[in-house]
Amino acid sequence: MEPRIILITQLIKLGAAAAIAAALVRSKEFKSRLLKEDRSLIETVQLTLMIATPFALGVVTRLWVPNFFAADLSLEGILVIGVMGGRFAGLLGALMIAVPAAFGHGEWLALPFDLAVGLAAGTLRLVAANHEDIWSFSPFIDLSIYQWIRRNLPRPRVDWQISFFCIILAMRIIQELLSRAFPRELFAIWNERWPLEAAAYFTTVACVAIPLKIWNSARMELKLAEQQRMLLQARMEALQSQINPHFLFNTLNTVSSLVRFDPDMARDIIVKLASILRRLLRTHESFVRLREEVEFIDDYLDIEVVRFGRDKLLVVKELDPETLEAVVPSMLLQPLVENSIKHGLSPKVDGGRITLRSRMEDGLLVIEVADDGVGLGYEGPAENSSTGIGLANVAGRLKVLYGDSARMTVSSRDVEGTVVRLRLPIVESFEPGNETAVAAAQRTTR
Repeated sequence: MEPRIILITQLIKLGAAAAIAAALVRSKEFKSRLLKEDRSLIETVQLTLMIATPFALGVVTRLWVPNFFAADLSLEGILVIGVMGGRFAGLLGALMIAVPAAFGHGEWLALPFDLAVGLAAGTLRLVAANHEDIWSFSPFIDLSIYQWIRRNLPRPRVDWQISFFCIILAMRIIQELLSRAFPRELFAIWNERWPLEAAAYFTTVACVAIPLKIWNSARMELKLAEQQRMLLQARMEALQSQINPHFLFNTLNTVSSLVRFDPDMARDIIVKLASILRRLLRTHESFVRLREEVEFIDDYLDIEVVRFGRDKLLVVKELDPETLEAVVPSMLLQPLVENSIKHGLSPKVDGGRITLRSRMEDGLLVIEVADDGVGLGYEGPAENSSTGIGLANVAGRLKVLYGDSARMTVSSRDVEGTVVRLRLPIVESFEPGNETAVAAAQRTTR
């Protein structure tokens, strides 16, 4: 084979290895099995079939298309399958890749040789102390040798990546020697000129490393996405945990005052408080129906009405029945109502009124909590308001759950009361106790 053809073949092999890896990693099923460390037998078989199929087709292409040797990545494919799936996967993948050459073209040495390669690669996976070494394998072994010397100069030990590099070279040498001795029994590209030989060996190592690098990039992206999801979930739970102690403190003070002069009323309030606490303990529920949120607010306001007096606190509901089945974040209204009472009505000598409104508007769920208290003296986005921990917490939770898809504004003037208005995307459905807040929000904003 001409030197120019050999070099072109090596370049095409590099492109073919990258193309196969990139095509496979676009499949969700493939990624779910590839990135799972503890696979069942069925999952291992499925992963092996996914990887081995394109490499086996490459062998078939080499046999059917004259002089198209670059399609044959059998050695590289078997090494990748074995190191990704273990000995069983290596043997199964080797069998799939070797069958076309052995039974279709009479290359009978391909079968035992490929099985030996799959067994060696699978064994190498089992002896890896850390599977991160597999993912970080690189064809630039000189860097690995330098790092190995720095780490192990006091106490030398075997480095996995160097071992894998040596196994690849050893298998390539054995393949070439067998092909030279039995040219009709085993296929391999070789040449007498050492620069071309060096290029072929480097190509073999690179064709093993390229799929690992491409798949590792997808793995890192998934890890970053998962860490971001967990960070958002933790942030939301932290914001929600700030609400609960603040609410409980005020409620327990009310119960304490009732116990002194009206034990019967105190018992009723304790029952309502127990219902509230039961709801607060359901931290796994990130979303609830608006109907449930209103029922929760009823218990809370019953306590507050007793604390203020029925002539000092009036509650008005203007709720569109269509909105009651809409899904909203859990503990959404209570901080807003508490903020109205604390900053709007408490400073007002003669008390006042709280109005709850809900309606559908332009495909959004609009919720308003209004009071006729002393006012906050602020108009604009709630997150910029410096008054009330309730407003800040709700604004923070909405930001975590919906991103920029939800809006929360405050309209308030001194002595004219306050209106807190929420505009929320419609969440079509949810599974209580099962779906996380972030997952529901992501589905909502699509």
